[in-house]
Amino acid sequence: MTLRCTDLSHLIDHGFDEVIDVRSPAEWAEDRVPGAMNLPVLDNDERTRVGTIYKQVNPFAARKIGAALVARNAAAHIEGPLADRPGGWRPLVYCWRGGQRSNSFAMILGQIGWRVEVLEGGYKTWRGLVTRALYDTPLASPVVMLDGNTGTAKTEVLAHLAALGVQVLDLEGLANHRGSLFGARAGGQPAQRGFESALAVAMARLDPAQPVVVEAESSKVGNCRLPPMLWKAMQAAPRIEIAAPLAARARYLARAYADLTADRAELSRVIGLLRPLHPASVIADWHAMAAAGAFEPLAAELMERHYDPRYLGHRKRGAAPQAVIETAALDDLPALATELATAVRRLAGA
Repeated sequence: MTLRCTDLSHLIDHGFDEVIDVRSPAEWAEDRVPGAMNLPVLDNDERTRVGTIYKQVNPFAARKIGAALVARNAAAHIEGPLADRPGGWRPLVYCWRGGQRSNSFAMILGQIGWRVEVLEGGYKTWRGLVTRALYDTPLASPVVMLDGNTGTAKTEVLAHLAALGVQVLDLEGLANHRGSLFGARAGGQPAQRGFESALAVAMARLDPAQPVVVEAESSKVGNCRLPPMLWKAMQAAPRIEIAAPLAARARYLARAYADLTADRAELSRVIGLLRPLHPASVIADWHAMAAAGAFEPLAAELMERHYDPRYLGHRKRGAAPQAVIETAALDDLPALATELATAVRRLAGA
């Protein structure tokens, strides 16, 4: 059977026991239907080989070799990852366009007796739905921006807001990046398409009747670009700002970036990237602080000389915040989030 999907929700809440992506590992790594497991019927090298034969020899030779490879790989999947699936198992299978790879695998699974269906249009259907949701459809929920200088714990506060029942959109979490030059996280960032899929799913789950809090970002989080409609909604949104003293922010950053400060070589490399923007003597001082383990003074210097002036310039081009939440320390983030939640609800009701 073939499944036709015309709305993102059809694939987010699909109802199948499992979704199987039979594309190559490289295709799967870039992006996939959320939660899909990868059981490739052609691996990266095999896909390249079959494509080359298709172009340089003829389609018949490519299909013959492809069929043998698909059958061999399908047998390995059935004897391996799928060996314990029960008789009533109901998977959804897809490939790039819902063509030969998915239909060949689905036919074999169907002959076993499993209730398999193939996604019409394959991955291209999913990608089309994501593109429509992000690039053609305005964000339904009213946006509230969570702003504040570097080191005001905005990302961590978002998690506490969510625990209080406030809708949030964690762009840094979706992009796996903390948004600054020093913001790389373990595992690296998803590809742009993978980021957009995760973002589309997160946005589809929002209640349009409730505001959604989004951390103030630039139009890119690391290497992941924000869709124009979301970026415009963020620029036009009312802002709530967290204000904290430099010393408190430095203490927080020293804790929050412990993964980076533990890798002195990487920390030194990133500091070096700031050379075009600051005098050599300043860069040398920052390298010395990093080498000595003086992470709080280093954080304070980076904010005072680099980040705060840039944030100030950016804010001068926009409207004043609708609310400012001042805190002397950043040790009790649940309490800070509670105060922010009240401000968000007040702002949303205004």
